[in-house]
Amino acid sequence: MNDDTKARSRHKGAEQLPLAFTHDPATGRDDLLVADPLTAAVSIVDAWPHWPSPVVILTGPTGSGKSHLAAIWARKSGATSVLPQAGGEASRIAASGPVLFEDADRAGFDETELFHMINAVRQHGTSLLMTARLWPMGWPVSLADLKSRLKAATVVEIGEPDEELLAQIIVKLFADRQLFIDDRLTAYIVKRMERSLAAATRIVDRLDHLALSRGTRITRALAAEVLEEDHAGPQQSD
Repeated sequence: MNDDTKARSRHKGAEQLPLAFTHDPATGRDDLLVADPLTAAVSIVDAWPHWPSPVVILTGPTGSGKSHLAAIWARKSGATSVLPQAGGEASRIAASGPVLFEDADRAGFDETELFHMINAVRQHGTSLLMTARLWPMGWPVSLADLKSRLKAATVVEIGEPDEELLAQIIVKLFADRQLFIDDRLTAYIVKRMERSLAAATRIVDRLDHLALSRGTRITRALAAEVLEEDHAGPQQSD
């Protein structure tokens, strides 16, 4: 029996519920880790207000950094978060300043109101940033005029993270919790995990939870246990 297996069997029944501390991620511009998959998205956020079109759509998989970038842009531009709903105020708000609409392909929206909101942005010289997992051509849109407006938007895709970015993300996620792990342990995790930022968040959360509940430090054996759990049945998170 190797050390990893011994550690898993010894600790399986030894968990205690830790205090539910919250760990707010650092989402400032200086906290953003820039690597190839994020370069285009970071560039478009940094370029505001000199955008190629008044409407920009950031697309990428769950946990790819869209919300972090949206938060940076919202602070920079003073944008108001909106949800285009029938009878709502989204188009009126868009006429007076920058607006942010997150998770457009999941949040649900009224097509007519989104169309009017985009028109308000164009007519009044403001800006709209939308985030989504899918390119707009994959959204369930039937209104022809809205389809036309979405085709005219600038779409920037965030790619899947490479190992270098995943390592940086894991270090940052631990640092957000005032935890610091050995570079060799980071490399061990990155080599064996699903290549996504959502997985990085799950794994760090679980390692932090287990270390607190067992009163132990974060070790290679603990990481092996968490990675095995994650491969067996990762939980979806955004």
